Amino acid sequence: MRTLRTLGAAALVAGAAFAVQAQDKVVYHINDTAAQALGGLRNIGNHLEVDPGAKITVVTHALGVDFLMEGAKAANGTPFAGLVSGLKARGVNFEVCEITLKNRKLNKEQFILEAAFTPSGVVRLAKLQKEGAAYIRP
Repeated sequence: MRTLRTLGAAALVAGAAFAVQAQDKVVYHINDTAAQALGGLRNIGNHLEVDPGAKITVVTHALGVDFLMEGAKAANGTPFAGLVSGLKARGVNFEVCEITLKNRKLNKEQFILEAAFTPSGVVRLAKLQKEGAAYIRP
């Protein structure tokens, strides 16, 4: 009986470990809104359709922060805010590089509510990859 309990406990621990490992961590890197944002947001939506449990972080810097600004639209006129809001509701995190804000003389109030901020986009990309996140640059 004791052996069965031990085996049962080991199976529960192994199952929990598998469940944690099964959740994919992914970082999408956007540094050019015009070239990457709309396609990247579509890629993320598709990603979540196939892997709804994925933990996705979008890290932006340089010209890639623009799609997270209030009133930003794609070249075809599609507003980015609704797309971002929908993905945020599905667990996607959006991060803006504060070095970019400083260099471009932007302030946090210019960004939509879904945007979070990170001291350095490049450092954040490196740390997420070191933590096991797959890197995707749309």
